[in-house]
Parts: sequence; C-alpha cells; structure tokens
Amino acid sequence: MTIDLFRYDGKRVVVVGGATGMGASTARMAADLGAEVVVIDVAEVAYDCAQSIQADLRKQSEVDAAIEAIGGPVHAVFACAGVADGTRGIMLINFTSQRHLIERMVADNKLVSGGSVALVSSVAGLGWRKNIEQVKEFLACGDWATAAAWTDAHPETDHYGFSKEAINCYVAQQGFPLLSKGIRINAILPGPTDTPLARANADLWLTFGADYREATNSPTLQPDQMASTMIFLCSAAASGINGVTLLVDQGHVSASLVDSFDAPLVKMIAGEMEFDLAALGFE
Repeated sequence: MTIDLFRYDGKRVVVVGGATGMGASTARMAADLGAEVVVIDVAEVAYDCAQSIQADLRKQSEVDAAIEAIGGPVHAVFACAGVADGTRGIMLINFTSQRHLIERMVADNKLVSGGSVALVSSVAGLGWRKNIEQVKEFLACGDWATAAAWTDAHPETDHYGFSKEAINCYVAQQGFPLLSKGIRINAILPGPTDTPLARANADLWLTFGADYREATNSPTLQPDQMASTMIFLCSAAASGINGVTLLVDQGHVSASLVDSFDAPLVKMIAGEMEFDLAALGFE
C-alpha cells in the first residue's frame, strides 16, 4: 500500500452541505489531497473551491438544477447536509434530497464506476434495526414526491433521529446494488462533534457523552476527525469497505453496549433498553 491510495489526484468530488462543519472540513481536505471539489449548500461557501452551487435541499427543483450544474464525471459524493429538530423539512434536508441526488447521479452515469459515497449519519440513528420495518416502509418510497408524502402522513417520523435511522438502513440496503455498478457506499456515525450546528444545540448535543469524555480524558471530537474518516472511506485505500455504518465516537457506544462504561441512554438509543426516565435520573 502506498500513500497514493489515500489521494484524490485527478478526481472530482461533490460535497453536499459543504459550507460549514463536517462538510467544509471534508471539502477542504479533499482539495488538499488533489481533488476538484464541488460544494452544494443553501449557505454561501466562504472558501475557495472549484465550483459552489447554492440550493435549498427542501426543493426538488433546486436539487435537480444543482445536479445539472455539476456535470460529470464524479468520483465521490460526500452527503454531509444536516439540520436539527425544529427545522422545517428536516427529513427532506437530512435524507430525501441527498438520496435523490445520489440516485440521480448514478442513473445519469455522473457518479462513475469505481466511485464511492459517504454519508453523515449519527449515533442518534443507532436504533434503526429495532425500527427496521417502519424504516424500510419509508425507504420503499423511492422517489422524492412519494417519500415526502409518506413523511407528511407520518409526522411522528419527521425528526432528526428517524432521518439518521433512514441513512443507516439505506446504506445497508444499497451496499449490494450499488457495488454491482462498481460504486461503494458507507456512512459515519459521529459522536458529539464541535460544529456550528452542535453549538447551536449544545445543551443536548454537546452534553451527550460528556461523562465518557471526562472519564477517558478525551476532548470533544472535531470536524476534521469526521472529514478524515469520510475521505478514507471514499479513497482507494478503503476499496474493500462497503455497506458499513462506522462509529466515530472514541469508543463511547461500544463501551456502553458491553457495560464497560455505564451509559443507559446509549442502550436506549440503540434499542437495547426501553426508555426509562428513572434510569436517566428523572422521576
């Protein structure tokens, strides 16, 4: 193995949600490794890249226009867009629009054989296997309009956790059919990471796992740590990795699931325990 396996020389990559946070770190890192980088975001991109495209991911027309503007070929797609609960159209932004972009690029032969996809999921989506029948029902709505209508009919699913469950199940489902086209797909499940989105929801997001970080003397994760993992997953160095949702959380979840570290909330999120307020210290 040589260092060239990790590089992106001569490759074109698309970063969705690349204006800030993990997406911006991924875009910059890919460029540093030789890639031509195209960024799609509703926000202005404040750093140099080969092409920036403004699009509201809640609007199919704008996503389709972005796809047309990208051209081809593309060798990697990094689906990094994400918003928190309370944002209108959260399922459209966090999942439906990005699935639509990936699948259109595959269908249009813009994402070439030998290419790869990496999505940003979350520890919040760990419980997808316990909820697999509902998630699969949603994923069976294969086009934008049908998926949006399903979400409208199931408003209890229009939230952050379900959007990440959908990503995790989607990666598992698509590992085989995409690989038959020569394309790999994986996702990362970040632990609490110091991004602008996390800081805006700090009381919930950045307090999660604080006891574990204190016990292990570990700092809060940084966007570059997520970016480097995604860059690896879409590189030639990871050519044997496919259909995987990879925890990037300093070992917090694994330690909790085997009782090496006491974290009832992790087990509840993973579906290993019923939600129990008393176990979390509430009456």
